[in-house]
Amino acid sequence: MLSIVISAHNEEHVISRSLDALLSQETPVPIEVIVSANGCTDRTVERATRPGVVVIDRQEPGKAAALNAGDRAASGFPRIYLDADIIVPRGGLAAVLARFAETSHAQAVVPRRRLDTAGRPWSVRAYLSIHERLPAFRTGLFGRGMIALSAEGRARFDAFPDMIADDLFLDALFTTAEKVEESSVVVVVAAPFATVDLVRRLVRVRRGNAQMRAGAMGGRIGVRVRPADRWSWLRDVVLPNPRLLPAAVPYVVITVIAGLLARRTAKPGAGWGRDESTRRTRPSATNGASA
Repeated sequence: MLSIVISAHNEEHVISRSLDALLSQETPVPIEVIVSANGCTDRTVERATRPGVVVIDRQEPGKAAALNAGDRAASGFPRIYLDADIIVPRGGLAAVLARFAETSHAQAVVPRRRLDTAGRPWSVRAYLSIHERLPAFRTGLFGRGMIALSAEGRARFDAFPDMIADDLFLDALFTTAEKVEESSVVVVVAAPFATVDLVRRLVRVRRGNAQMRAGAMGGRIGVRVRPADRWSWLRDVVLPNPRLLPAAVPYVVITVIAGLLARRTAKPGAGWGRDESTRRTRPSATNGASA
């Protein structure tokens, strides 16, 4: 059996499309879908409740705890952790299963991602034109919204730590050879709709990554997190591609602003600090593609 765990916090505008895509998949094994709703104040639970879906309704918000609750309810492998706004394209689950069967060293399989930047302001498109070319995204598990683990891979940790950067945590568990991209499966990741939304997303990422690295260095979590490479954008992206030089200006400005804001103490009850713009507005792309 293939198990899919979705942590959902106020996802009423996107959860139905994600579940529709999952439940319409044809797979060689049965699938179980678990939605671990946490701290929802909208109709997420109502829209997720349907045949073929197990819904856990937790009153307390928190992604790590929601993932752990979903894990406890799941019984199958591979185990897929899926963001609530990601649409798995037709044939995507079967392709992931096949990749595990065909690649003996694969412990984590991820799809290829495509950023949807249609209708976004130039500043957002410029920033992402550099960001999406960073070498870390070629080998990392993060930024895709979908991570599949084998039974052996899942056995490498007991529970998700109470930290924001769950995908960075999973990335640290595996060697480069054990992390495999299934390029035939393409998921669409919606870009923020405004510069302020992009900054908000980056602040959350910065805080989560810093928290994870501090936990690793302090011995609170038993993983070795990849270090930040502050100059990769220039060395690996802009210098080899001089046409991207104009985009470097908003990239640097937005990066600096997000870095400064991330150093501030987060307000109590601030939640995930995520970008809400892609939850309020339907992305222009309706699906991914399985080539």
